[in-house]
Amino acid sequence: VVAAYHDLYQVERSFRMTKSDLAARPVFHRLEDSIQAHLTVVFAALAISREAQARSGLSINKILKTLRPLRSATITIGTQQVTAHPRIPTETRTLLTALGWRGH
Repeated sequence: VVAAYHDLYQVERSFRMTKSDLAARPVFHRLEDSIQAHLTVVFAALAISREAQARSGLSINKILKTLRPLRSATITIGTQQVTAHPRIPTETRTLLTALGWRGH
């Protein structure tokens, strides 16, 4: 009974995380293909966020706040393209390494 209750708690925790940390919003679909596609995206996001939490030891909220400022830009000047990569702070680099990032 205790194990089943713990599993239920994990499911409820996942749904709370999905709605808040992943900024999930209610989406209303009518076609079965659209419903299945939406559920696939939601469950993929949940699986990825759970794996990220397991690898890093941080909450998904902390992971998102740490990674959100990272941006790169591709600038086209004439026929030449230049990519501007972000400066990555040590704390962020540590997180990215824990998540399996190899760098650029």
